Parts: sequence; structure tokens; C-alpha cells
Amino acid sequence: MNVRTSSLGYPRIGGSREWKKALEAYWAGRISREKLEEELSAIQESHLRTQRDAGLDFVPVGDFSYYDHVLDTAFMFDVVPPRFRKENGKEGLDLYFAMARGGENATACEMTKWFNTNYHYIVPEIGETAPRLVWNKPLEAYRFAKSRLGIAGKPVLVGPYTLVRLSKGYAAQEFESVVRRFLPVYVQVLKELAEEGATWVQLDEPALATGFPQEHLKLLEEIYGELSTAAPGLSILLQTYFEAAEPLGDILKLPVSGFGLDFVHDGGANLEALRQLEWPAGKSLWAGIIDGRGIWRCDPEAKLSLAEELAALVPGDSLILQPSCSLLHVPVSVRGERKLKPEVRGALAFADEKLEELALLKLALREGREAAGEALSEANAALAAFRALPERSRADVAELTRGLAELPDRRSTAYAERARLQRVKWDLPLLPTTTIGSFPQTPEVRQARLKWRRGEWNQEQYDSFIRKEIESAIAFQESAGLDVLVHGEFERTDMVEFFGEKLDGFLFTEGGWVQSYGSRCVKPPVIYADVAFTEPMTVKETVYAQSLTQRPVKGMLTGPVTILNWSFVRDDLSREQVALQIALALRQEILALESAGIEMIQVDEPAVREGLPLKASDQEAYLDWAVRAFRISTGLVRPTTQIHTHMCYCEFGEMIGSISDMDADVISIETSRSHGELIESFESMHYDKGIGLGVYDIHSPRVPSVLEMETAIDRALRVLEPEQFWINPDCGLKTRGWKETEAALRNMTEAAVSARRKTGA
Repeated sequence: MNVRTSSLGYPRIGGSREWKKALEAYWAGRISREKLEEELSAIQESHLRTQRDAGLDFVPVGDFSYYDHVLDTAFMFDVVPPRFRKENGKEGLDLYFAMARGGENATACEMTKWFNTNYHYIVPEIGETAPRLVWNKPLEAYRFAKSRLGIAGKPVLVGPYTLVRLSKGYAAQEFESVVRRFLPVYVQVLKELAEEGATWVQLDEPALATGFPQEHLKLLEEIYGELSTAAPGLSILLQTYFEAAEPLGDILKLPVSGFGLDFVHDGGANLEALRQLEWPAGKSLWAGIIDGRGIWRCDPEAKLSLAEELAALVPGDSLILQPSCSLLHVPVSVRGERKLKPEVRGALAFADEKLEELALLKLALREGREAAGEALSEANAALAAFRALPERSRADVAELTRGLAELPDRRSTAYAERARLQRVKWDLPLLPTTTIGSFPQTPEVRQARLKWRRGEWNQEQYDSFIRKEIESAIAFQESAGLDVLVHGEFERTDMVEFFGEKLDGFLFTEGGWVQSYGSRCVKPPVIYADVAFTEPMTVKETVYAQSLTQRPVKGMLTGPVTILNWSFVRDDLSREQVALQIALALRQEILALESAGIEMIQVDEPAVREGLPLKASDQEAYLDWAVRAFRISTGLVRPTTQIHTHMCYCEFGEMIGSISDMDADVISIETSRSHGELIESFESMHYDKGIGLGVYDIHSPRVPSVLEMETAIDRALRVLEPEQFWINPDCGLKTRGWKETEAALRNMTEAAVSARRKTGA
């Protein structure tokens, strides 16, 4: 069987996060632009060499980015919001970074989730833009790979349909005309690639896996008919991923040379559709059979069986095996993981190992299983050893989850009565101010944690350091005039990792970093076994902070669905089952906080929406169990205990019912990067609980003025009652510096005082 292999993209960050370090050095002024470009070119070349040496038949080029691939696409077509045209004459790379991070006089472009992943993209603002090609990035990448390594790569580019679907700045009825506005520049890109000698181009259209209106089918036929005609010597791969491409029968009629389909996260729908359809003659199937988002080693026998069935459905030598999506979403390599149990390490596959899996499948399919016999036996033995670990089947956890049906998952008192009791108990001013939880993780904080982890500091030395940081944070918050305080989370590396380290069922890698947004990298915990509570996790620091002040201090936890969605999760249980295990563990922590006198408790769920299935037909079931998991965590506290939660990058209007069903007393939501669009949704909907709409963007280093925040507050109060509105930043302050944090929060409290005067409070 003459199968070939490909990949959709490779992690940008480097095995030691070289990419991140170079970017941040440039932003801090420590290296020149020339040095930045030199370092990033070396990283890009290394990544290409790795993929070539892994034996890929098609190596992607153009997937490497200086920040974000959607921003790249907008920037190459000169989709630059007018406010950045005036940004002190910035151009080129500095203009590009200003759009992502904000400038001195221009707020950053909106940032939101890339479909249902934890990667964030920069949202293009189209407006009245007349697209023009100012930078042919795929061509540049093709030339780079060819000249440096002799690789005739497969250029990768976000497709026009998905680009416009993900953009803002146009009315819904203008969608088709806006897509057509971009066709000439896509035609120009493809023509220049064909002239350069490229033979395939990958146009990513993941929006086709979200479901699309039937009337868009003619638009897609028009788009791809024009693109295919414009560059007849260039074969177009229409690439989908993350879920099933539906209706597949109609999609397969589009005039392109190949179709990329996800056979991992499609719920079996793509394979079932292919069994019912006749594969179009002359077209190739780029089959995503290796999980591009998960970290577990594949079952090679199952994948070989799948590949053999696909080969039987696709005539000739038209089958190309690949990951289900870009490997952007997984760490680089398992090779540096020296501290894991052998049984666990043997079950892991990061980006490099996934390329090895593709090579193994290709060998077995081309030359027979006997040729790959030793490697297949090793893989099967490793999986068997992992599956047999006793902590993956705990009787005590099974007993707890069996009793879920009898446990209450709602508060005993309705919100209206709780709100009355809480107003009396807390006696807060109108428009109370608070933060989302974390304060800057300075180099000193990170160094202290490193000394403790290395054993250079004992527990008492580390605890003493953390207490001093908490003391400083409480003193600052009081001086800044905040009404509800936080302890600052200085003891936490990450809002998920911290809890995973204290719960059974998690493990942690040394180098399992992935990109979240920009240069921000996270090292997700790995849920490999049953999750269980062992001892209180947050009580010590929170109680100490409360002892320093008469103002309320919030207990800070990460919610069950966010812990689930921001972890790499075992694949032998449903995600619902794992979420409920986490919820039961967090319930014990919340009750421990309450027993210790902490009666404002924030259970953050910023990642609820990113787990939402892309198909509308599947979303209700997910939201039902996600909301239930939150309520299981919080449902047993007293009526006077105030439960907060936080969400970011959430299409609030689409989830208003589910968010209300979570029954939190106060919710805070990111709104600053959406430039107030979320606030407009309250004009047509009613939300009856406490709510804080973030009044400034913490992802940008700029400090907003008092007037800017007053304007944001005033706008919110046009649609919300003053009695329900809280004033806060849009997210935690961990990634910011103290200077900008202090300035911004003082401006925020001053804006709150001004708003109270306006309301007559």
C-alpha cells in the first residue's frame, strides 16, 4: 500500500521555549530586530529539519509565526484597524506586534479562542478594508525551506471562508460580499506560489467543521472554483479539523484536489459518511488519524485497521496519513521527560513522537506488519503496562461517583434570598471593586519557587517568603481602595497546575509546554488516573491573608471544567466522568475554606466555552454536564457564602441560560478586548445576578486612563443595574509587572469612586 505522510503544522515554541524567550527579549529592548529575526529563523529551520528527518512526504511551511497565524493572514492582506495607522508611525514588525499587544495610543485587537482549543488567536477587524497583498508569507516560507534545506514544502494558509467567519467589523448580511473582497488577494498568493514551483497548498477551513448554512455551499463552490482556476498547476488541499466536516457529501463536490478530514475528534462521523459515499475520482484523502491535540500514544493496531479501511474506500494511491490537526497544540518532545514513571512515559507521544508514529504506520502499511514488528510489539507492551496501573481504577473514586445521583447539586436557597442575606452580611459599597485573583509573578517570586523546588529552601523559608508577598499585596490593595481583596496567588505556578499538584490522579511534565497566546506558554497537567481530594489546598494562604485585613478576602479556586479543559485528559473515560471526579474533589476544598471562615469563594471557569462542541446539536448536552459539575463543587455552601466565578473570551449571549444555571452569586467576564460588544447583548437579555464586566485589558502592557475606565463603567451601567455591577480588570494580573498593575488598579478605583458619585451613592 503506497501511503504517504504529512503534517498540518509544528509547535512554534521550541523544545526549550527559545521562541518565547527571543520574542520577550525583543519586546523588552534587550535584542535588536535583526537579532530577533536571526534567532527565529534558526528555530524555524530546526523545526523544518526535524519534520524532514522524520520522513514526512509533505512538510508544512508557513505555519511558523512570530505571534499568531490568523494575525499573520490579516497582516499579509493589510487588514490593519485604522487606530493603528496613527500609532506613532509604526510599521512592519512593530505595527504587527502593536495589533497583538496594544500600542501607546491604541488598544490591542480582540483575542479569542481558536475554536474549542486553549489557543487564542487575534481577531481580524475588517471594516471597510480593501484587502491588498503586502506580504506573501506562504511564498516567503516556501523559499526559506527550499533555500535552507532543499525542502519543497507544502505552504499553509488560513482559507478565505474561515478567515472571514473568524473576523469582525462587518454585518452578517455582508458575509458573502466580504469573502469575495478577499478572493483577488488569495488568487495572487496562489499564482505566486505556483510560479515559484509549489505543487500543493493547504488552505485551512476548520469553519467547515462547525456546520455552515446550506446557502454558503454556492459561495464555497465559487471560492474554490476561482482559486483552482487561477493557479491550475497548484493542487489545493481543503483542510478541516476538530470535528466532522458536514455535510461531507457536498464538501467533497468542491473543485479542489484533496480533502483533509479529522478521524480522531469527529465522533466517527467522517468515517461513517465515507462508508456511505463514493470517493470522488482523482481526489486525495489527507486522513488525520493521529491525535494532534492529545498526548497519548496511539494504539497502532487500531490505527492500522483504520488506515486499511480508508485505503479501501479511496482508490489508487490517494491516501495521505497525518495528525488530526496542527501539532501546535501539543508539546515538542517526550525525550526530556526523565522523572515520569516508565509506565506513563511509555504511553506519551508529543509532536516528535507523533511524527514517529506516522513513520511507523507508513512502514507497516507499505512493507507489511512484519517489517515493523519490533516497534509494534514495543508500542503494544507500553500501552498494556500503562492501562494496568492501579491508580487508574480506584474503588473509592468509583464509589463516590456512583453516589452522585443522591448528592444535591444546587444551592439550598434561591439567589434572590441569598443576595439579600449577602448584602446584609458584607455591607459593600455600590459598585464594589475587586480583582480576578492573581498578582504579578515577579522574577523574585519565580526564583523563590525554584529554590524551594530544588531543595535550596526548606518549607519554612518558602512559606515565610510567600507570607511577605501576601502582606505586601494586602497592604497595596487596601491603599488602592479595593473593596474585596485577594491573597495574590504567589504560591501558584499556574491556576490549573497548582491544583493538579495537590490532587491525586495528575502528573506533571518537565518540558510539556504549549502556546496559549502570543509568547504565553502553559504546561498543562496530565490527568492520567482517577482524581481524588487528599488535603486542603488553599486554606493556609487564604486564612493568613484574611488575618491581615478587615476587608473580605476571596478564596480562589479553579473550577472543574477549566481544570479539565486546560489539562491533557486520559482518553479511556468520557470528559464528563473526569469533570465530575474533579468537582467532587473541589467540593471538599470549598467546604474546608468555608469552615475556616472564608465565605467569599471564587471558582473560576474561564474555559467552559472552549470545551463547547463545534456543532450546535452537541452543545446542550455538554453545557448540561459542565454546569452540573460547577454546581456539584459549590452547591453545599451556606446561603451567606458568596460564590464568585470568572469567565473570559466567552460568547456570553450564546450561553446566558447556562451561565445563569451555574447559580454563582457574582460572575466576572472579560469584555475589554471585545470593545464593548458584549455589553450590547444586555440590551436584549436580562441577567439577574451580580456581574463584573472587565473594565481594562490585562493582556496589554499599556495602563488605561481613569477616563477610559469611567467610559467602560458608564456604558455598562446603561444596561445593568448599579446594585448588580462589580468593577474589576478583565482577567488575572499574573503576567503583568507591579508598576503597571498598581497604576491601573489605582485608576480603576478612582473610576469606581467617580461612577458612585454619578449614581448618587
